[in-house]
Amino acid sequence: MIAALLRVLVPVAAFLLVACAGPGAPSGAPLTTVPKVDLDRYVGRWHELARTPNWFQRNCASDVTAEYARRPDGTVSVVNSCRRADGSVDRSEGAARVVDAATNARLEVAFAPESLRWIPAVWGNYWVIALAPDYRYAIVGEPSRSYVWVLSRTPTLDDVYLDVTGSHFAESDEPNEPEPEASS
Repeated sequence: MIAALLRVLVPVAAFLLVACAGPGAPSGAPLTTVPKVDLDRYVGRWHELARTPNWFQRNCASDVTAEYARRPDGTVSVVNSCRRADGSVDRSEGAARVVDAATNARLEVAFAPESLRWIPAVWGNYWVIALAPDYRYAIVGEPSRSYVWVLSRTPTLDDVYLDVTGSHFAESDEPNEPEPEASS
C-alpha cells in the first residue's frame, strides 16, 4: 500500500515542481483539460489517492472521497468527506457548475452556503486535466496548478494505472487522457 501510494505521490510531486517552478517549464503556459467529459459517467463516488497540500483539507487524515450527483437545474451536487486523525468524519457539501459547456472539462465548485453562492469569489476552478477512457481515474486541478488531486473509482489503483498516471506527469505539463499500457 505504501509503495503504491509513493508511486503516485512522487510523480505528482515531480510534475508540480516542473510545472510550477522548474527551469524547463513554460512560463505561464496554460493548463489544458481533457477534450471532453461525459458528466453522466463522471458523477458518482471518487476516492482521493493523492493531492497537493491545501489548507481546506488540513484535517483530513484518510478515507477522502468525493460524491458527485447531477441536479435537475444542470449543476452537480458535491459531497466531500474524510476521516480525521481522531477517527471522526469531516463532511463538506457544495455545488459545481459547468463553465465550458463544449467540453464539460472546466467547472467551478463552491462550498459556501447557498445564500452566498452569488458572490463570484466563493467559486473555485475544478478542471479535469486527465481522465482514463474508462473513467477509472481522473486528475483534477486548477489553472495556477496550486491544487491537484488524483482520483480513482476505487480506494486503490492497479499498478498499470499508477504507472501511467505517474509517468504521464513526469513527461508532460499537459496531462490529457493517458492510455494505460497492456500488462504482460
